[in-house]
Amino acid sequence: MSRSSRSPFARRMAGLILALVASVGAVAPGITHAEEPAWRPLFNGKDLTGWTPKIRGEALGDNYGDTFRVEDGVLKVVYDPAKYPTFGEKFGHLFFAEPFSRYKLRIDYRFTGEQCPGGPGWAIRNSGVMLHGEDPKGMTLDQDFPASIEVQFLGGAPEGERTTANLCTPGTNVVMSGKLFTPHCTTSKSQTYRGDQWVAVEVEVDGDKVIRHLVNGEPVLEYEGAQLDPNDPHSKGLIAQRDGKLLLDGGTISLQSESHPIEFRRVEIQVLPARK
Repeated sequence: MSRSSRSPFARRMAGLILALVASVGAVAPGITHAEEPAWRPLFNGKDLTGWTPKIRGEALGDNYGDTFRVEDGVLKVVYDPAKYPTFGEKFGHLFFAEPFSRYKLRIDYRFTGEQCPGGPGWAIRNSGVMLHGEDPKGMTLDQDFPASIEVQFLGGAPEGERTTANLCTPGTNVVMSGKLFTPHCTTSKSQTYRGDQWVAVEVEVDGDKVIRHLVNGEPVLEYEGAQLDPNDPHSKGLIAQRDGKLLLDGGTISLQSESHPIEFRRVEIQVLPARK
């Protein structure tokens, strides 16, 4: 039957069917708009409810010097001179109470002010968020960093390039391009962000599969197979507790304090359903 021989009703029905097919095709494969999980704030903008600090040399839960605090709706890392005349290697992490496995994480951050006196040179405008981390209850009193996957935040110097949303691996390894990747840190392909501007980082985490870093909406780094490092003395104990299992399919999330003041104004998560 030619187009001209169709009735007006038939032509209208054909148009409706084509529109329906197009709208279905626009939905992302595997998940519908109705199924899209809601974003959930991990930081409530008021206080540290749900978060527990672990600062080197201090007991779990002791927020030495009020290092982590909330002011004007912003979560801050602050080094008051009365408590921090020098940094004293008091590396800290603020742990969220709940572990996660498959999720998207959004964080807005910016560096402010000057580094705490005595902080290491590499830690100038240096912080990050730790993923797939160990339970802080198992950390030793003088442990610097939890075994985890670090999405490293770096601020640019006045000159030269310095990427952010890099990868560091305290007590861990990952797989890149199909091969075990053991260097402690690797750079992303992000731009350099200088001064006190806000930077939006998103991390897509698929358990022990792919982890992807994005900065201001642009993908900058990807890897998979996050796992404990059997050559790391601390991780050896964790591996033994896991009956020899290396792969990390989930764990804690924590924000760092590494001697340079930093602010976080958004920390939110979209928990994804388990793989079928």
